[in-house]
Amino acid sequence: MKIRALAVLLAVSASVALATSMSVQVRNVKVRATPSQLGRVIATVEYGAKVQTGALQRGWYPVTTADGKKGWLHESALSTKPIAMRAGTSDAATGVSDDEVALAGKGFNEQVEAKLKAEGTLDYTWVDRMAAFVISEEQIKEFRAQGNLPGGAQ
Repeated sequence: MKIRALAVLLAVSASVALATSMSVQVRNVKVRATPSQLGRVIATVEYGAKVQTGALQRGWYPVTTADGKKGWLHESALSTKPIAMRAGTSDAATGVSDDEVALAGKGFNEQVEAKLKAEGTLDYTWVDRMAAFVISEEQIKEFRAQGNLPGGAQ
């Protein structure tokens, strides 16, 4: 009996030891029920949020969100580096949008955008149009199926 209890304790300890805290490095991301872009959405986590992750599996991490929801996030949405929402020790104040925080974290802000627009080096017409596109999961499934792409039959 003691050996069985010890084995269970070791298994639980190993799984806890494998869990890693990671930060969401994209504006917002959907936590999926399965490791697939077409998996059912369980939750949405915002830029800078911390999640607990398990071992990477084919590009997807099993995650647990701060409110205890379990699902999967693609590795491209996560970073092992802590994301500082602003200088100092606390998170960002509510004076800026998630978009502004994400872009500023990449060195792009309103001043840089204004300078580039003033120089006439950038035309944001199509960027603004593409940002407004909303593609449903059904449209993605249809696109994948028509192109014989992985996940098209899911």
